[in-house]
Amino acid sequence: MSGPRPVVPGFHPDPSVVRVGDTYWMVHSSFEYAPGVPLYRSADLVSWEQAGHVLARPSQLDVSAAPGSGGITAPTIRFHDGRFWMVTTNLADGGWQTLVSAEDPLGEWSEPVRMPEVRGIDPDLAWDDDGTLLVSHAGFGAGGPAGLVQQAVDPATGAVLTARRRLWQGTGGRFPEGPHLYRVGDLWYLLIAEGGTERGHAVTTARGPSPSGPWEPCPHNPLLTHRGVESPVQNTGHADLVQRSDGSWAVVFHGVRPRGTSPEFHVLGRETFAAEVEWADGWPRLGEWLSPPGGAVAVEEDLGGPAWVAPRRFPGELLSRVEGGRRLTAADPDPASEDLAFVGRRQEHLHARYRAAVRVDGVGGLTVRIDARHHLDVEVAGDRVRAVAQVGPLRSVLGEAAAGPEAVLEIRTEPATGHFSSTTLGPDVVVAGVVGPGGFTELGRLDGRYLSTEVAGGMTGRLGGVWCARGSLVVRSFAYAGADDPQELP
Repeated sequence: MSGPRPVVPGFHPDPSVVRVGDTYWMVHSSFEYAPGVPLYRSADLVSWEQAGHVLARPSQLDVSAAPGSGGITAPTIRFHDGRFWMVTTNLADGGWQTLVSAEDPLGEWSEPVRMPEVRGIDPDLAWDDDGTLLVSHAGFGAGGPAGLVQQAVDPATGAVLTARRRLWQGTGGRFPEGPHLYRVGDLWYLLIAEGGTERGHAVTTARGPSPSGPWEPCPHNPLLTHRGVESPVQNTGHADLVQRSDGSWAVVFHGVRPRGTSPEFHVLGRETFAAEVEWADGWPRLGEWLSPPGGAVAVEEDLGGPAWVAPRRFPGELLSRVEGGRRLTAADPDPASEDLAFVGRRQEHLHARYRAAVRVDGVGGLTVRIDARHHLDVEVAGDRVRAVAQVGPLRSVLGEAAAGPEAVLEIRTEPATGHFSSTTLGPDVVVAGVVGPGGFTELGRLDGRYLSTEVAGGMTGRLGGVWCARGSLVVRSFAYAGADDPQELP
């Protein structure tokens, strides 16, 4: 697929970025997965590495009651008065906003300060000239969304200091959200998302003499949108501006890479892209997109590494070290439960292969999933290995073979075939099987649209990993290979 590449691929939506010195730091939404709020760093806004998670301890994060795509949404990261600050919404525990800080983002972040009176999502952090912390957000009321609002907050206690005041509501698009405030010269700029996070997504901006307005809309709005545009990247929005040390500006935002027949299907979730920003007549204008080089990735993974997460639990609650690998223990004896033990990592490429060498004492194996009700499993149980598809309430065995408790399991995503006008053309095909002395043996395949956001719904993307429904399994090795061009896969 041609077109710009994401700077942080895979399920990394709602980016927020800050520069301190020569280093850029960026955070993303994590929803029901723990640890929460993945943290990335970069020297150039193009090449990023994961530095860990901001909400890395159970005392900071409780998503045990989060449904699929519930939990942690739309963080903001800022640097003020010698400290890094991160605020986000936890929709799963009743405390609304979560504010933490750290002098060193690579160290431990503070215990959370909660803001139960700041009801809404997408909180922003900005400090007025007198040092007052202003939290702008998409407010919720008794009747639902209340538009973009702002409150002064005590960062030490989370108590609100002022009543809500309404901000600029955008250019008329649905769901004005994702506000970010910036002081540029003598003016304040308000950047927001509107139009919904699907095909109508857009970024618009306004400016005013104070952080509460009054607001003058940019005459060239939207700053960014791909609605109605022929592009391999769609749903662009939810942006954050950052200034380089040389005075130039850039913007990060999320988008999706849909494929297949109409309405097209995206499987990786919302990924983070970046572009240059140029200023003209006192307004930001979108410049050239920043795109990292392509190529294949092939890595051996440690299940305890920074990329690994689990739904509603921390991986450490499910994993233990044993001789020759890591043991994953079932969390619930009910195979139909949404709380099956699962640990995984994001699929970061349009085409990928997952391979795991396991010993199963019970029921478990390898899986690629978009949520608990949409996944393709390679299941080892007793002396059989099966490819099993779960699509909503329907669970179907696609194929099976004899196997012992020791097995090498593999799931591949392969290019879909068919005419663009045919309903048979999905985004890809997901193939499950086993690896033996003679190579890979396919057990079953599934149209990739059944593991897409357009079918499953929600706000996340595909993850691949290991699962256990009963007993335990020992993972002796786990490998991921990915490429946007399938010809580049090893």
